[in-house]
Amino acid sequence: MKTTMNGLLLFLFFVPISLFAQNIVKGTVTEKSTAIPLPGVNVVIKNSTTGTSTDFDGQYQLQAKKGDVLVFSYVGYLPIEIPFTGQSTINVEMAEDAALLDEIVVIGYGSTTKKDATGSVEAITSEDFTRGNIVTPENLLSGRISGVSINTSGAPGSGSQIRIRGGSSINASNDPLIIIDGLPITNDSNRGSRGILASINPNDIDSFSVLKDASATAIYGSRAANGVIIIVTKKGKSTFSATLDSQYSFGELTDRINVFSANDFRSLVASQPINGSNLDETLLGNANTNWQDEIFRNTVSSQHNLSLQGSLFKAIPTRFSFGITNQEGAITTSEFERRNLGLALNPSLFDDHLKINLNANLSFEDNRFADSGQIGAALRYDPTQPVYDPTSPFGGFYQHRNGNTLLNGTTNPVASLLQTNNQGDSNRAYGNLNLDYKFHFLPELKAVLNIGYDETETKEIQRTSALVATNDDVRGNVFDRFEKRTNELFDGYLNYSKEFNKVRSEFTAGYSYQKFTFKGNNTGNRLDPNSAPDTYADPNVVLIGFFGRANLTFADKYLLTLTYRRDGSSRFSEENRWGNFPAAALAWNISDEDFLKNSNVISNLKLRAGYGITGQQEVSQKDIFLNRYRGGNPNSQYQFGNTVIQSLIASEINPDLKWEETTTFEFGVDYGLFDNKLSGSLNVFQKNSKDLLFEASVADGANFSNNVIQNIGELRIQGLEFSLNADVVKQEDFNVNVNFNATFLDREITDLALGQDVRTGGIAGGTGNNIQMHRIGEAPNSFSVYKQLYDTAGNPIEGAYADLNGDNVINDDDRYIKENPGADVILGFQSNINYKNFDLSFNMRANLGNYVYNNVNSSRAQLGQLQDNAVLGNVPTSVLNTNFQRTSDVITSDLYLEDASFLKMDNITLGYTFNNISKKLKSIRLWGGVQNVFVITNYTGLDPEVTGTDPGIDNLIYPRPRTILAGANFKF
Repeated sequence: MKTTMNGLLLFLFFVPISLFAQNIVKGTVTEKSTAIPLPGVNVVIKNSTTGTSTDFDGQYQLQAKKGDVLVFSYVGYLPIEIPFTGQSTINVEMAEDAALLDEIVVIGYGSTTKKDATGSVEAITSEDFTRGNIVTPENLLSGRISGVSINTSGAPGSGSQIRIRGGSSINASNDPLIIIDGLPITNDSNRGSRGILASINPNDIDSFSVLKDASATAIYGSRAANGVIIIVTKKGKSTFSATLDSQYSFGELTDRINVFSANDFRSLVASQPINGSNLDETLLGNANTNWQDEIFRNTVSSQHNLSLQGSLFKAIPTRFSFGITNQEGAITTSEFERRNLGLALNPSLFDDHLKINLNANLSFEDNRFADSGQIGAALRYDPTQPVYDPTSPFGGFYQHRNGNTLLNGTTNPVASLLQTNNQGDSNRAYGNLNLDYKFHFLPELKAVLNIGYDETETKEIQRTSALVATNDDVRGNVFDRFEKRTNELFDGYLNYSKEFNKVRSEFTAGYSYQKFTFKGNNTGNRLDPNSAPDTYADPNVVLIGFFGRANLTFADKYLLTLTYRRDGSSRFSEENRWGNFPAAALAWNISDEDFLKNSNVISNLKLRAGYGITGQQEVSQKDIFLNRYRGGNPNSQYQFGNTVIQSLIASEINPDLKWEETTTFEFGVDYGLFDNKLSGSLNVFQKNSKDLLFEASVADGANFSNNVIQNIGELRIQGLEFSLNADVVKQEDFNVNVNFNATFLDREITDLALGQDVRTGGIAGGTGNNIQMHRIGEAPNSFSVYKQLYDTAGNPIEGAYADLNGDNVINDDDRYIKENPGADVILGFQSNINYKNFDLSFNMRANLGNYVYNNVNSSRAQLGQLQDNAVLGNVPTSVLNTNFQRTSDVITSDLYLEDASFLKMDNITLGYTFNNISKKLKSIRLWGGVQNVFVITNYTGLDPEVTGTDPGIDNLIYPRPRTILAGANFKF
């Protein structure tokens, strides 16, 4: 017995020592791209049940013996296997599994997977965003998605013109519906703000989903004809992490409109008689001033963003963010400042049956607006005159004057900028509460409730110095305007998902209520006793929708989606208030068929076909049915005793007004080759818009105006889209990824009221001139011009045009349609290159076949413009190419219509990441870059990409500077 006990004790002594020659190994598991610890990672010895998981700090400890293989796995990340050779520490960096993360695509009132998507939907996550000096969120998408074009002005914090597949309308809005965390926002902005997205911090954006065809957008019915952009913001996480991003940018304008220098201007004035008379050379000064240099400046801007993530009260995943942006504009006095606060709370209760997502955001936007019209004044102002004049009664600025009387002509642009203080303060609060409850007794059924609110209050303050150059009795102004816009949303829907044998089904049905309000007031000019205050408001707009969707998947290969929405709008009369918007889509996952299942070449192949009807109801407030009258001039008032009553004027009204409707047909192919190393899609579509909202003439006396908004006209847009994503190189330390997309568009007006042409596209120079036309059989906003005649030497003959109809009279009947401002082809190309800790990315775009009317030259490049009313004025040097004298003789010549095709490199950035700096500081990424790197174009103007109300008309755009960038990203 004693011998037995001694043997047992000896055995127990050696077991813990040897334990089959096992050792303790420990380490930390972090996310490769961020160096943030990953909790909950499974660490298992291969081919065994022995394992553990990482703790809150990403740390683990495990017993292993030599020859074992440690397997690290985590949902959403690529698994890693590491042989154990006796080392005491193994630290692991896990990379995201891009194929898995890209699987989920956010759509209207829900989500799907790329494999199950039947519509034309493209998702871009934060990993793929365009980099650079991104101030407003839409520029994260610039050049990234086929069919989507984004055109941003050079003004600081300015909004962008966003077009998805060329829009769908002529006179109504072509802007897409934008949805932030389930809250559709209005495309109307208040005065005092730069735009509807200017208040949103791009650093808070997690992903975009762009819904392009009607089968994807019809769930939003009456507002989806121009496509839908769904923005998802970043959510809270349980693991604590912190990031600090800082960047500085230094901008410089690299181009100018060429005008005559002071010496050349003197020579030109001396040599050019105007209308047979010499110019008055005594009006010339002795200075040498480049007025464009005086109003433009080099800029310094900065952005700083701080975000904190972690569990609040150890139970609520939370994210807090703070951002501040300061951006100087290229025009003196132009400034934009934004401060953002964001809070996201994302707890789950009742064993994840109830998911709560609360997003709350505050934005404070401060603007100082510079009058971009002073660019034109800088071109015109006499370069022989100084900026300042100590004897001037107009604040010490030089002005053309006779004693204290201002002479008629262009005024000093520097004085106009510095003596005007036009500020706008915009405070915005927006967010939503989303409750997603999966029923305990029926887990296949869930109820979703979404409550959203968006409120913007703005104050616009205009101050003009009392020393401003004017001959008016009232000099200067003090003018305040206050506006408030609210957006309230209530959505609720039920979703049921169930699999029956080989059939997977999902059904969604819901209700939506949204209300928009707007009101404002202004003080009038407090320095002018004749200026009265004014209060104004738009009628409340209420939108009500009932929607439903059915998704059916057969054998994981054949997919059917049916969508229906019925929308009601208070914009229209009771008879036309409701609209019906159905859609259907089919898809076939061919790559899952037996004959392709084991293909080494084709890894994914899906055919799609879709049909749907969507709507459009965005018309100006004065045109909607509710607005039956408007306030008269504030000075037109009646007084009864001590009560002053403002006059009212009946508004024009069309009780038959109804929705625009756009019907879309689409056929698409999604493909993936060589294990999805090459992937993308090809889409062919046609959009037919009818009942276009269009302002057209009515018979005299038939209404309270001779022009009333009506449903007239039809528009057809045909297109082809192609996209390609390629992992050119994919290795552990070296990766090269490229993205290429191309869009081909053809637009044609197929019907207008009574078949009549509609002139549009007002231009500067003369009075009442238009350069564009809507005509059946042509693209919207096509250019209507005279055909220029040339002499035998190839020089244009002033005022000489071809008699195209042969009646020996040159009049409007001889104008012809030549080109249009829309690009026939839109291209985008991006690349991301990673080598060890280095990263390089760039973004390029191209437009082909778009034309621009150079209104800068057509209205200014004539020698007659040297006489600027009572003074002298400068002109562009391009006048020497024509020697034209009179603007009115040449303004509508096709000479000024130019091919504005271009290739642009928008951004290029280079960075280096230092990992594992300390226990708390996980990484630092230092980077530099350039924005607006280069432009290749034959267009002779300042920039071929023109922004403005009238597309394709260049009447002095706000210039885009080239910007040098430097930044640092800290991750804790």
